Amino acid sequence: MKQKGFTLVEVMISLFIGGLILGGVMFTFISMKVTTKDTMSIGELQESGRLAINIMQRDIEQVGFWGTYYDDSFTAANTTVTATGVAGDCSEGANNGSFPDLTSSSNFRTIYAKTTKSKDNLNCINDGIIPADDKETDILQLKFLQGDPQYDAVAGTNTTSDKINYFIAEQEQARFVTGKYTPTNINATIWPYSHHVYYIKEEEYVVNNQEIKVPVLRRKRLVNGKMTSETIMEGVENMRFLFGLDTNSDSRVDTYKSPSTITAAEWENRKGMLTVQVFLLIRALQPDPGIKLKNQKYFLGEGAGKRELNFDDNYRRTVFTTTIRLSNVGGNLWRI
Repeated sequence: MKQKGFTLVEVMISLFIGGLILGGVMFTFISMKVTTKDTMSIGELQESGRLAINIMQRDIEQVGFWGTYYDDSFTAANTTVTATGVAGDCSEGANNGSFPDLTSSSNFRTIYAKTTKSKDNLNCINDGIIPADDKETDILQLKFLQGDPQYDAVAGTNTTSDKINYFIAEQEQARFVTGKYTPTNINATIWPYSHHVYYIKEEEYVVNNQEIKVPVLRRKRLVNGKMTSETIMEGVENMRFLFGLDTNSDSRVDTYKSPSTITAAEWENRKGMLTVQVFLLIRALQPDPGIKLKNQKYFLGEGAGKRELNFDDNYRRTVFTTTIRLSNVGGNLWRI
């Protein structure tokens, strides 16, 4: 009986066509895998940058708000400080600790920044990152009120609690206290008081059983009479701040200065600093061997004073920037 089947040529053609189809499927799968990996990496950069900017912006926007205290400075005549003795306090320059120094002839600094290459800063940071290739990074120090008022004389409520720092505002009188407090002035307002310092540190993580070093945004925070440390966001590799100043008292920003060029008098002028430009360089947590990004250049700022950062590795990076208006610093004096 005659047997029917495929000839050798037909089998070879079928295998060839099948190989083409399989190759196309594999190519599509690999392409989709690479695209998905790239999309996830870019998404992580975007999310890290957005969250880091938002966290810092909430703090910066509160600078200059002192409840119902309307004076321009803190002196022995209008201020009482009973909250003292901060362990490991962050301070640099005149009258720049957690609370006002009423014996100082300098105004209390509620916002301050510095440019540094060192891991030791503000007498409280000893683990800051040393930027690669001898590049600089910035540190930001903020003192402000946050949250809701803790005292309502009309409603008869007082939600102050032990071991928390508060600011009591009484129009032309101010008071920094720790713990429960009941003011004698029924028109007083009580607010939680914060002292935050943002800086960059390098931390070690274990990923896939491998130790990797990751730059992170850290924050020193005044808690229970001492400065504590916490990690805010991974992947923040460098940051820079430019401050918009009103140097001729016309309620307009007429110049932007970096921390290293701002004078002591400008730091202490509560109404002379109107905006803050924030620049963050965000880096992926792990290198991507599949990409070759040689001679990468990133710029934090513009003009002659911009900070240029150069890299020759396989890390993805991107720069985030925003301008924050200090509405509470002479905000009613703004001219559009």
